[in-house]
Amino acid sequence: MSQVPLPPGAERRRQLRQQKRQDRLRQLWRLVVLSALATGLGYGLLRHGWTLSQASQVEVVGSHQVTADQVIQAAGLTFPQPLLTLQPKAIATAIEGALPVEQVQVSRLMAPPRLRVDVVDREAVARAQRQTSKGLELGYVDRLGNWMSSRQGQSSQTKAANDLLVLGWQPRLRPALALVLRQRQALGSDLQEIRFEPGGSLWLRCARLGQVRLGPVDSQLPHRMEVLQQLSQQLPSKIKDRAVVSIDLSDPDQPELGLPSKAGTTANPNGGKPASNRD
Repeated sequence: MSQVPLPPGAERRRQLRQQKRQDRLRQLWRLVVLSALATGLGYGLLRHGWTLSQASQVEVVGSHQVTADQVIQAAGLTFPQPLLTLQPKAIATAIEGALPVEQVQVSRLMAPPRLRVDVVDREAVARAQRQTSKGLELGYVDRLGNWMSSRQGQSSQTKAANDLLVLGWQPRLRPALALVLRQRQALGSDLQEIRFEPGGSLWLRCARLGQVRLGPVDSQLPHRMEVLQQLSQQLPSKIKDRAVVSIDLSDPDQPELGLPSKAGTTANPNGGKPASNRD
């Protein structure tokens, strides 16, 4: 029985299909080999190459107070430690919660393997007091109004920290305190005390302006601070030898000034009623 001849080009197409299958098998084999090599290399680097094996591989940059040993303790690092298993954000959060730092950025560096911790130190700008379940606590605050313990503050205080006292510190009042601290230099007067009353009023005590009532901590506080800044620049030239006893800015559009009269009583220089010290 004679064999039926194949159509023209059929043999060629069969050879091409066979060649494509062989090429796919070779590519698959190369992929398996490369994946195995990459996995082995990665495992080797993770286990032996990119590893923190000693404390000297942790470097702290930008701080005059925080040491590498403090960072290691705060972050709970142990050695040896695979570098790629570390979580920079978690380490930064742990450091911020345990050490007197304002800002932390943690980076993993591969060549040579090390952990870099960039730090901005917190500085105590004022002494502070707050009420706790255990009674009155003494401490400090930084420029952002954050509470600092006595130990933290004493090791990082600015030269002017002892010249200013913050009374009645509470966590919810931190933004208002930060606002006043930002305006400290702009007031043009010697700010001596920032006092948060239990009833909610904010008071300042200045060397030249006396007692300043800023009223409640609300959305009007920035406006009151602007008015106070203007008064601090204008009053010295207007009242001459008469010292200011008090300023009431609870209504920033109608500030009330208390000045000592010749009879020794406190009077309003505009001829109105004497300014009263309200809580």
